[in-house]
Amino acid sequence: MDRHNEPAGDRERLPSETLSPLATRVDELLALYRYELTPAIDAINAAVAGYGGLFDPETSADEIRTAIDGLVESGPPPSQQDAATSEVSQVVLYVDGSAHSNGPAGAGAVIQADETPIARLGRPVGSRTNNNVAEYAALHLGLQALAARCDPDTVEIRIDSMTVINHIWRDKESTVQATPYSTAITDHLSTLPTHEWTHLADSDPNPADAQATVGADIAALGPG
Repeated sequence: MDRHNEPAGDRERLPSETLSPLATRVDELLALYRYELTPAIDAINAAVAGYGGLFDPETSADEIRTAIDGLVESGPPPSQQDAATSEVSQVVLYVDGSAHSNGPAGAGAVIQADETPIARLGRPVGSRTNNNVAEYAALHLGLQALAARCDPDTVEIRIDSMTVINHIWRDKESTVQATPYSTAITDHLSTLPTHEWTHLADSDPNPADAQATVGADIAALGPG
């Protein structure tokens, strides 16, 4: 199939570690929404019968699946079908990974231009995945969104993971099994005209953190 004729969600679907069938289905919907968490979750909540929602303990897995099946069948929302590429020359990309203590992990990325967010992204990474892999997934998520939506002259990547920094930019051997993320990351970085990275200390604000946390919450849905 010609990639230009594929649905947007199929083109942007990112690889993941092991996810439950329910979390996988949510991830499929997120791809249709180009991993914009807020509108995707709002759509699920609106489609769930009654007063429940995606994260309401009273909402059953069957109710979530029914809501998502209907949304996926409807295809990408109008706002995503014709989403234009942003014309910006300089962007800042925040990325972050998050993992709960028992393994569910998520990735988050926020793209900003002139301190204004132009994309807030999140996704589940795996139901039994460590934080390091989630950090690679977050960088991959952000770079893929940049490739699809922007054509900037310069990119500043703000990241708190020294594991990723040492491996990707300092050419140090990594003990983290992060494939296919690491190869895809290198490929995306090679297409950027200019980029630099900034290490974020724990005390530095990172807007991608909230997106990653919700992604981890999604990864925890259903049996692991």
